[in-house]
Amino acid sequence: MLRPLLQVTAAVSALALIPVASGAMAQVDTASYRQLDMFMEVFNRVKANYVEKVDDATLVKGAIQGMLAALDPHSSFADGLDFDNLKIQTEGNYGGLGLTVTQENGAVKVIAPTEDTPAHRAGIKSGDYITHLDGKFIVGGSLDEAIEQMRGKPGTNITLTVVRPGAEKPLQFTLTREIIVQRPVKWEVKDGVGIININTFTAQTGADTIKAIQEIDKKLGRKPLGYIVDLRENGGGLLSEAIAVADVFLSHGEIVSQRGREKSDIERYYAESMVPGDLARGLPVVVLVDSGTASASEIVAGAIQDHHRGLVMGVRSFGKGSVQSILPMGDRAALRLTTARYYTPSGHSVQEGGIRPDLVVPQISDKDYKERPVIREADLRRHLINNDKVDDNVLEEDTATDPRFSATPEQLKKQGIEDFQLHYALQTIGRLGTKPQVAAKNR
Repeated sequence: MLRPLLQVTAAVSALALIPVASGAMAQVDTASYRQLDMFMEVFNRVKANYVEKVDDATLVKGAIQGMLAALDPHSSFADGLDFDNLKIQTEGNYGGLGLTVTQENGAVKVIAPTEDTPAHRAGIKSGDYITHLDGKFIVGGSLDEAIEQMRGKPGTNITLTVVRPGAEKPLQFTLTREIIVQRPVKWEVKDGVGIININTFTAQTGADTIKAIQEIDKKLGRKPLGYIVDLRENGGGLLSEAIAVADVFLSHGEIVSQRGREKSDIERYYAESMVPGDLARGLPVVVLVDSGTASASEIVAGAIQDHHRGLVMGVRSFGKGSVQSILPMGDRAALRLTTARYYTPSGHSVQEGGIRPDLVVPQISDKDYKERPVIREADLRRHLINNDKVDDNVLEEDTATDPRFSATPEQLKKQGIEDFQLHYALQTIGRLGTKPQVAAKNR
């Protein structure tokens, strides 16, 4: 059975906020019947006159996909491989490369590589375009076919040709497929700070976050100086797990609300519904975000930010503030339909504008960070408009230069700094952690 989730897009390891849907079907009026008559007339004319024979299933599926594409970027019909992708988001492992991809103007575009996978280790990056698989040109083909080619038996090889914006020529990567095991939470201790890296919000993310805190304390034999919650390149997942993770760091108060079509259609979710108290005991918390931080991840960052429980650091997040509901449609098929918007505790909608960090810190250790195009919700066709209207200056702020961060990747590498944002967060926690701490008061 599919669980409710919150995320960005379909993928090789697919990237949605999704609670269970329960509404009744809208009444079909006379005007609707007239439109359906027109649809059937077009359907019959295509069947009778198209240059080649076409089956009913192809036409119906195309009509459904076209109908949903006219709504917003996140409503879709999933069957076959798409349906399998949807299940992988919450419960499955697979043999493949660890790439999350989408299709843009016929090209396969990388949303993000999954950490500790063949694609990630090879250096494939967000924004890359895959043009050839084993030398075969795939631009203009279907996304399903490309995904099926990239998946396969662990231990087998595949060569990807990649066009990277800013690179002088195409790049080639020969990768060995392996079992991609979804590890939603990883942790480590560095400089006395507990680092909790949350990659996705699957069924165990909340429990694994609690376990990470316990293991960090156990390794140190005491509480750390503070915690870094790394949500970079996290496209989202289950709403319930986003609430559970925020609950780990909050002792009380609202975490998120979702609002449907009607003004009265509001659901609110609160801290202490899953975890009693603040398990971090009021210690400093830094939440790392970037343009790949989306949906469920933005719920966690927004709740911690609005309650002044921690410092959000990095660059503006993706900006997906809509809720999708999964409606089963028979065997191996489901409808993913946008049914609500979600809001942070202060009543802020992240749709389009995303979460703006308290401290903007670009990833200057990445030599491509200025050249590589950044895609967010506001760049997607037919995205939902924020009811509060987002200032254009917010959407363009990534182009601004910050004189505080002028070091080059080469200079940072000489200092042993591979991840500048994480380095800066560690320094910040180090400064905060040496000061006397007061018990957390979530405002």
